[in-house]
Amino acid sequence: MTLKQGQNHMTYRVRSIDIELQLERRLQALGLTEGSLITVLNNDKKGSLTARFRGTRFALGKRIADHIEITEVQAS
Repeated sequence: MTLKQGQNHMTYRVRSIDIELQLERRLQALGLTEGSLITVLNNDKKGSLTARFRGTRFALGKRIADHIEITEVQAS
């Protein structure tokens, strides 16, 4: 599933980022890498979403969120 399909207040693990190299490098510099955890804070399904990773809140546009593959993290 993609990040844009994620539900509010759920935590996911980034499986892959498949977007143009320059933007992928920028996301990596911010700490969004394969294997990192990301929590969806607000996803209204219409446009951008708000997420938290590496302790910081970010707004990600729909186009970016559609190119980030995630898997659900099981509660322990």
